[in-house]
Amino acid sequence: MDFVAGCIGGAAGVLVGHPFDTVKVRLQVQSADKPLYRGTFHCFQSIVRQESMLGLYKGIGSPMMGLTFINAIVFGVQGNTMRLLGQDTPVNQFLAGAAAGAIQCIICCPIELAKTRMQMQGTGEKKSSTRKVYKNSLDCLARIYQRDGLWGVNRGMVTTLIRETPGFGVYFLTYDVLTRSLGCEPEDPYMIPKLLFAGGMSGIASWLSTYPVDVIKSRLQADGVGGKFQYSGIMDCTRKSIEREGWRVFTRGLTSTLLRAFPVNAATFATVTLFLMYVRQEEGPKDCEPAPQHHAALQQQVQPSSL
Repeated sequence: MDFVAGCIGGAAGVLVGHPFDTVKVRLQVQSADKPLYRGTFHCFQSIVRQESMLGLYKGIGSPMMGLTFINAIVFGVQGNTMRLLGQDTPVNQFLAGAAAGAIQCIICCPIELAKTRMQMQGTGEKKSSTRKVYKNSLDCLARIYQRDGLWGVNRGMVTTLIRETPGFGVYFLTYDVLTRSLGCEPEDPYMIPKLLFAGGMSGIASWLSTYPVDVIKSRLQADGVGGKFQYSGIMDCTRKSIEREGWRVFTRGLTSTLLRAFPVNAATFATVTLFLMYVRQEEGPKDCEPAPQHHAALQQQVQPSSL
């Protein structure tokens, strides 16, 4: 039942946060010489005007498609790692989260590649004139595999690994510290708001800790759209990005990312908690108690930044 709750909560987070993610990717990979968007809100406005509201949800199929697999990996690795470590401490939460983040990259990287390619499709074009290269996320991955093989499907794997490993660790560590500090008593009328706050702030902390790596990852995964490749690897992408745009390149899309991080994690926590309270009426509120077993169980039900 925890697995089902986590999947439903993760799906809610994707639905809430995907438009912000689309804006983030567009801002991260747009040309520095001829930028299409002046900032976060202009990008939102332009996408809706040119591509309709559905333009904000381009590429949503891939994160939805892989949600179950990612959750299964995260839950299994994080739970087993915590059991191996023995004690529910902040340090162990970081280590368990980092292990889960590293392993789930196997699924996360291809999913984010398809998402990025779909989000870039039809950039700056009117909806009526858009010529679709990819029909959907599965078609996108199939075409990439046919052209570039397994290497192409896993493009950006190293940067995904560098981002996800500490990102998940920071997420679980922040959530652990905040929930212990705030407390979460069963009779507390502010139990849900506390969970929402802890989850939202954990998502923000996770993104801030690894955001520069995410910029490079997005650029590498978007590279080659249109048939032209600009970067030969991570270091080449980093060097060229800094030379052209300075160190501020690593903050591209950060506003939309942080705007997305809080509601995504808040929606995920709320959905998971309400679902468990519904199916476990006698012990639902106990899922939020600071006792080690319940505390660790609740943490395993929520995903950080990847979705």
